[in-house]
Amino acid sequence: MFIKTTFKPAWWLKNSHLQTIYPALLRRVPDPPDYRRERLTTPDHDFIDVDYCGNGNQPLIILLHGLTGSSQSGYIKGLQSALLKQGFRSAALNFRGCSGQSNNSARCYHSGETEDIHFFYQTLRQREPDTPLGAVGFSLGGNVLLKWLGEQGHHLDMFAAVAVSVPLLLGICANRLDAGLSKVYRGVLLNDLKAYMHSKLQHLERIGQAQEVIKIKALGDLSDIRSFWQYDDRVVAKLHGFEDVHDYYRRSSSRQYLKSISVPTLLIQALDDPFMTEEVLPAPEEISPQVALELSRHGGHVGFISGGTPFKPQYWLEQRIAKFLHDQHAGQSKHRTF
Repeated sequence: MFIKTTFKPAWWLKNSHLQTIYPALLRRVPDPPDYRRERLTTPDHDFIDVDYCGNGNQPLIILLHGLTGSSQSGYIKGLQSALLKQGFRSAALNFRGCSGQSNNSARCYHSGETEDIHFFYQTLRQREPDTPLGAVGFSLGGNVLLKWLGEQGHHLDMFAAVAVSVPLLLGICANRLDAGLSKVYRGVLLNDLKAYMHSKLQHLERIGQAQEVIKIKALGDLSDIRSFWQYDDRVVAKLHGFEDVHDYYRRSSSRQYLKSISVPTLLIQALDDPFMTEEVLPAPEEISPQVALELSRHGGHVGFISGGTPFKPQYWLEQRIAKFLHDQHAGQSKHRTF
C-alpha cells in the first residue's frame, strides 16, 4: 500500500544534503527521563547493551540505529522522548561494539544480521509475555528490522513496526555513495568503520582473545579501502561467512522480505535521499498488505525536518512515528476489547 505523506520540509532546509547533515551535526539531545542501561549476554557469549527509557507496564518499542550510530544518536534519543510522551516505553538496542565499548569477538554488526534483534525480542517476550511490543529501525537498522520481520513472518507477537530511510537494495546504495556529493558521506562512514575495527582489534588484544585477534588481522590493512564494495567484501563478507560482497548484498537486502511481513509496518522513504536512488523502491506486488510505503519528495537521509522559523526545527519523523504506533496500538486494543 502506498500512502501520501504529510511531510513538508522547512523552507530553509529543502536541500537533501541540508536535511541529512543538519540533525547529524547540530542536534544535541539530552538523555530522556527514566533512562537506564542493561548489558545482555548473547548466546555466543558476547554482549549487547540496551538503553531503556520509561518505567511501568506501558507498551515497549525496540529501537535500532543506523550504520556507525548508537543509542546516543540524536534521532534515537529524540524518538525516545517523543514515545514517552505518547505513553510508550522504549529500548534502544546498540549493535555490537556501538555502545561505547568494543564487543568481545571479531563478529560485528551488518545490514543482514538479525540474530541479535531476535535474541532481544525473545528475551523481552520471556520477561513480559503480555506486553504490546513494537519496533522502529533507521537506515541500516531499518534494513535489519524489515529483514527480520520478513524472516519471522507470522511468528512474531508485535503490534506495529516502522522503518525509515532503508537501503532496500544494498548494491545500488553502495553505488550511489560512490557518486557526486554522496562520496562525502561514504568517506566519513568508512573512516568511522575503520576506527571501529581498529578499536575492536586493540580491545581483543587487551583481553587476550587470541583467536579473535587472528580473525581481525587476517583481514589485512584496511587503510586503502575507498568504497563500501571493498569494505563489505574484505571485512563483512569474510567475518560473517558470505562468499563475497555480492553474496552479502544479495542475501541481506531487505526488499525481498517485504512480501512476507505480517506485522503492520510503515516504511518512510525520501525520493531525494543521497544514500540511494528510486531504483531501490519496491513495486506494489512486492509489498505485503501489512506494509504501508510513505514516500516524500524531500527529507534526505533520516532528516525530515519541518518548521517555519529558521534554526527552530521541528523533527517531523518523531511525531509521525509516535502517531503511527499510537494509532496501531489503539486500534488493536479496541479490536481486542470488542
